[in-house]
Amino acid sequence: MTDAARSAARRRREQAAASFRPDHIDTLLVAEAPPSALDRYFYFLDVDVQDSLFRHVVEATLGEKPTRDKQPWLDALKNAGYFLVDLSPDPFDDARVLRPLVPRLVSRCRDLAPDRVVLIGARLYDLAYGPLHEVRLPVVDVRLPFPGYGQRKRFLDLATPLLRVTNRVPSR
Repeated sequence: MTDAARSAARRRREQAAASFRPDHIDTLLVAEAPPSALDRYFYFLDVDVQDSLFRHVVEATLGEKPTRDKQPWLDALKNAGYFLVDLSPDPFDDARVLRPLVPRLVSRCRDLAPDRVVLIGARLYDLAYGPLHEVRLPVVDVRLPFPGYGQRKRFLDLATPLLRVTNRVPSR
């Protein structure tokens, strides 16, 4: 992928996320990186396949399996104060790129000033929990697996009691 294509994809993701950023962030969800497929992203409305992070976050927080019409679900997450960011702004091939990004994540978390930070993915937890905790950011001490790779049930078992929002299901 060219630098221009990577920059354009990053801008598209940033614009999509900005439209669903709550005024006050109750829960900041942090994942490792956006998907490598440029047409897939948590905040893209037109994702037809492989949208497991979105589907399982909605199921854990709102208690229902979302439809492919993502707008009402993303609106409900925004209204509940949930927002997702990635450690890496771009997809990666080599996980060694992640560790140098942790100080930037700490700074972003401070700037966003959430009531709590929830790390999604065991590798991300192992990298970022300590640095976030050391600077007294409200990071939750739960090692959530990423909800793909056969970890859907384990993710839901751990995330549901942690993330559940009551009375926030979008109207249809």
